[in-house]
Amino acid sequence: MERFFLAALCRAPHVGSRIAASLLRGLGTAQDVWRADVTALRAAGLSLERAAALHDFCRKNETLPEKIAETCEKAGIRLFIPTDGAYPALLREIYDPPQTLFCRGSLDCLKQPAVAMVGARHASAYGKSAAEDIALGLAERGFVVVSGAARGIDTASHKGALKAGATVAVLGCGVDVAYPRENARLLAQIAEKGAVISEYAPGTAPFAAFFPARNRIISGVARGTIVVEAAEKSGSLITAEFALSEGRDVFAVPGSIYSAMSCGCHRLIQQGARLVVSAADVAAEYTGGAAEESAPPQDLTEEEAAVYALLSREEARSLDELICRLQGKAANVAFLLLGLRVKGLVEETPMRTYIRSAAGKHL
Repeated sequence: MERFFLAALCRAPHVGSRIAASLLRGLGTAQDVWRADVTALRAAGLSLERAAALHDFCRKNETLPEKIAETCEKAGIRLFIPTDGAYPALLREIYDPPQTLFCRGSLDCLKQPAVAMVGARHASAYGKSAAEDIALGLAERGFVVVSGAARGIDTASHKGALKAGATVAVLGCGVDVAYPRENARLLAQIAEKGAVISEYAPGTAPFAAFFPARNRIISGVARGTIVVEAAEKSGSLITAEFALSEGRDVFAVPGSIYSAMSCGCHRLIQQGARLVVSAADVAAEYTGGAAEESAPPQDLTEEEAAVYALLSREEARSLDELICRLQGKAANVAFLLLGLRVKGLVEETPMRTYIRSAAGKHL
């Protein structure tokens, strides 16, 4: 029951993960903290006002640990604490690791290398397409994609990853609360193939102050964070700041210079974030280089060959991405793609992205 006393303690007003950790160091166990009097709480470092408030909370909610345990058992929710072997190793290393981590699904997927993906809630079609494509490519390469299950870039990232692998959603509410509501089915799918996690107890409603705090968990479980689309003042940049403060990698996807939704990404790139336009760019940072593609067919023009060389059977690329990567080496890329499709070398996916055809793969 110790972990459920800790969970109940973390629900007390003004007791976050850092204060909880400090109280444990001063008093021994969460049960000891829960049953301590005001004098003992003050001796552990709390002010008189906070000690009195915590003591009052514990006395008024004496059965809360048992209630949390019962709720978790009924809903199939597991509770992890930092001393557990299954607690994510990278998360344990951050400055302020959550003292409680509730989970629907399994944390086993985080034994694979993880990359966080964040971005605007009111994302553009370009941003959502880029996020989904990159997440899919990362999943195909064995990475776990971590995001916050919010509208826009987060949702697109989870959906892309689920097509080929596991993904982890970090919530700013209880893991049994669907927020936003339209993502209830998505969260269920994530729990089946990966994990839905939160430091907040089941039943906790979303609250604005919880979301900046959950961002440290998103970046904390990942080797690096990709910002796909973000305005100049965006919550996604908070996640990037957490990643930087922990010495983790930060990547940014470029967008139009005319789009306010790309200002944050461009600022990150100016400040040293690594510019990426595909999953291969990210994977190369951790595998020592992208896999070499087969040589293009001999009967292609120089411009057709340049386009074909950027495509693979495994990873789809959008027209905008191809134009960006070609950097002027080919004109009228849409026309060149049409020609390659006519020759049977390239296929267009339902997402209006492009891959090498099965036939072209062997040419």
